[in-house]
Amino acid sequence: MSDTKDDKTLSVNTKKTLTLKRPGTEQGTVRQNFSHGRTKAVVVETKKRKFALPGEKQDAPQPAVTLKPRAPQAPVPPQAQVAPRPTPPTPSVSRSGMVLNELSNDEMEARRRALQDSKVREVEDRKRAVEEAQRRSEEDERRRREREESARRQAEEEARLQAEADARRRSEEEARRRAPAAETPAMVEDEEEKKPRGATAAAVRRGPVKPEVAAPKPTKTKGEDDRRRGKLTLNAALSGDEARGRSLSSMRRRQEKFKRAMHNEPREKIMREVILPETITIQELAQRMAERAVDVVKFFMKQGQMMKPGDVIDADTAELIASEFGHTVRRVAESDVEEGMFNIEDKSEDLKSRPPVVTIMGHVDHGKTSLLDAIRNANVVSGEAGGITQHIGAYQVEQNGQKITFIDTPGHAAFTAMRARGAQATDIAILVVAADDSVMPQTIESISHAKAAGVPIIVAINKIDKPSADAQKVRNQLLQHEVFVESMGGEVLDVEVSATKKLNLDKLLEAILLQSELLDLKANPDRTAEGVVIEAKLDKGRGPVATILVQTGTLKIGDIVVAGNEWGRVRALVDDRGEQLKEALPSTPVEVLGLQGTPQAGDRFAVVENEARAREISEYRQRLAREKAVARQAGQRGSLEQMMSQLQTSGLKEFPLVIKGDVQGSIEAIVSALDKLGTDEVRARIVHAGAGAITESDISLAETSGAAIIGFNVRANKQARDAAAQNGIEIRYYNIIYDLVDDIKAAMSGLLSPERRETFIGNAEILEVFNITKVGKVAGCRVTEGKMERGAGVRLIRDNVVIHEGTLKTLKRFKDEVSEVPGGQECGMAFANYEDMRVGDVIEAFRVEMVTRTL
Repeated sequence: MSDTKDDKTLSVNTKKTLTLKRPGTEQGTVRQNFSHGRTKAVVVETKKRKFALPGEKQDAPQPAVTLKPRAPQAPVPPQAQVAPRPTPPTPSVSRSGMVLNELSNDEMEARRRALQDSKVREVEDRKRAVEEAQRRSEEDERRRREREESARRQAEEEARLQAEADARRRSEEEARRRAPAAETPAMVEDEEEKKPRGATAAAVRRGPVKPEVAAPKPTKTKGEDDRRRGKLTLNAALSGDEARGRSLSSMRRRQEKFKRAMHNEPREKIMREVILPETITIQELAQRMAERAVDVVKFFMKQGQMMKPGDVIDADTAELIASEFGHTVRRVAESDVEEGMFNIEDKSEDLKSRPPVVTIMGHVDHGKTSLLDAIRNANVVSGEAGGITQHIGAYQVEQNGQKITFIDTPGHAAFTAMRARGAQATDIAILVVAADDSVMPQTIESISHAKAAGVPIIVAINKIDKPSADAQKVRNQLLQHEVFVESMGGEVLDVEVSATKKLNLDKLLEAILLQSELLDLKANPDRTAEGVVIEAKLDKGRGPVATILVQTGTLKIGDIVVAGNEWGRVRALVDDRGEQLKEALPSTPVEVLGLQGTPQAGDRFAVVENEARAREISEYRQRLAREKAVARQAGQRGSLEQMMSQLQTSGLKEFPLVIKGDVQGSIEAIVSALDKLGTDEVRARIVHAGAGAITESDISLAETSGAAIIGFNVRANKQARDAAAQNGIEIRYYNIIYDLVDDIKAAMSGLLSPERRETFIGNAEILEVFNITKVGKVAGCRVTEGKMERGAGVRLIRDNVVIHEGTLKTLKRFKDEVSEVPGGQECGMAFANYEDMRVGDVIEAFRVEMVTRTL
């Protein structure tokens, strides 16, 4: 076997192993396969030969490639010998007979190019090797710097831990110096245990740190329980102290505190504006200042006061504390919750004309409701008991396309407050005076209310159709009360009308419209509603119902309303004809459903933005009302000693009553009338007064307080009637206020204490005092005047001074009990629960009679 490109010698050797020889020659192993599965491995050595260019002197021919068998075998035949290649251009003949011709110029050129290319590649490889070596050196340098940086950081961390440990040790030593000498060695051992081990190691180790060695991570040496419990020392074990140690969070907070102390980084204090009500607890104050309640309590302790976080302080003290802590203060009162509810100023361009609100006032039975009935073309007065108005009625009529709102007020003396409310909620007051009856007390009172409210008056002289009518007399009498009508040279309009004949009603309405044009009444309908409660009642089917007059704004269904002490969401709006409305414009009277309770007549109402504020305002007003009621009762009741002395000196008796009426105005009038009935000896005490039907709770209240129940235009339900019958409580029903006042007056007369009349019976003188076993002291007496009666009242008189007053326990003549002893005879007498009797004392017998009085 031979190769024509290179001179190769195949050496067959059995013992020589394969080795790599770079310079000059290369070796390789070739495995030969023969028939019958025989194989043979031979070592191939390749020697490179330098090519000579044409014209150059060639070197001596290289030795031929020889195949040497590894094991002794048959001798190689002569065909295996390869003759040496002759130098060109002499042709030579190979073993196979092939002729090797001289290399052409193209082949030589190709070999020269290949040689140049290999030289270029060798230069590039050398350059790449230099760059690779340079990159490796840079990488080694970077890694070395990183190791040095890591070592430096580790050294700094160890130094910081050592500084923290030193600072902690110094602070604890200082705390131990300040603390009392109750510290045990166990505490010192605990602190040594708590020191970071890294810090100690850093303190021991000195010198440079090896760059390649990373900082060792701290290892856990304690279990979960051991870490929380702390080190168990001999003192702790002997004392049995198994208190829980500091938690991880506590240790972390403590470490952060030390860090801040080391770096002088105090926590930045935020100055706040603290809103202070009239009273506030210390805990709430601390929260508003974003301070700890403990710090506030410490401040009080420095001032010499021992306070708790739940204690209540006043606004002045709270302001002082907030100022001491560096905060600014804004004082607010509880009444500030009502700010912005009423009297909201409207822009002039938003105002629009509104109907006038007219109040009809005057004396009882002068025809106010009949006049309104004639105007409305409806029968109102027939529904009133006794023909008198006992409620405020609110109605709206239309004249010449313009609406007028009428409010009808009662004329009876008991309804003074209702008349005053009607005058305050109105724009124009119509004073109705009967032409046949002229000016009466309630007429004068109505004039006073109208003038106090500052509203113009229109005089309606009614009943001019009667033969005895004298309109001029009415005008003359009005002059006495400074009401100057136009016909008498004044500015007050007056119209002669007849409600029954419906005379001059148009003139009256025109006068109202003329007066309203002069007043130029305007309101802003495009805002939240405000107004006044005219009347309120508790309806069995509809709940609390309030008749209100919208004065400004528009009241809509769904609005949240605050009226007096009550609040609610408007569920329905009902006008005077019973029709449902979706909204109520200014000067519109409507009934409102949906309040939580029954407000007081005369309360102002307003719409608020949400339920939370409505509830807050309502609770504030209810609390004020309770405080006023308590203060009033305390003023009336006083202390127990004052009550007893008052009862003993004045003998004041009370007539307890539970009053239930149909509306608030009626109840107000009844309570006012009953207050006027009271005298120095007896008065009516209103246990409870409210609007609505009589219920079982009213019966139980009356039973507890011993009161009678009065129902005005209301009835008791079946359960209340059964409970009243079972407990023997009387329920009286009324629909006219005259009858109610008369009956209560007669009942209160029965409470007047009867007149006490004392009748003298006789006197007896004590001659001897005997001390009898199991009986006590018995006085032996002689009747000197009159007679002695058993059961009579007796007085013991010594030196003309009454020593004792009581009753006789026994009256005996000899050994027999007798009912009486005549004058001149002797007897034995003993007092009940009294034995201080002496010889010479006088016993006076008397009889007391009670004479009934009337109010």
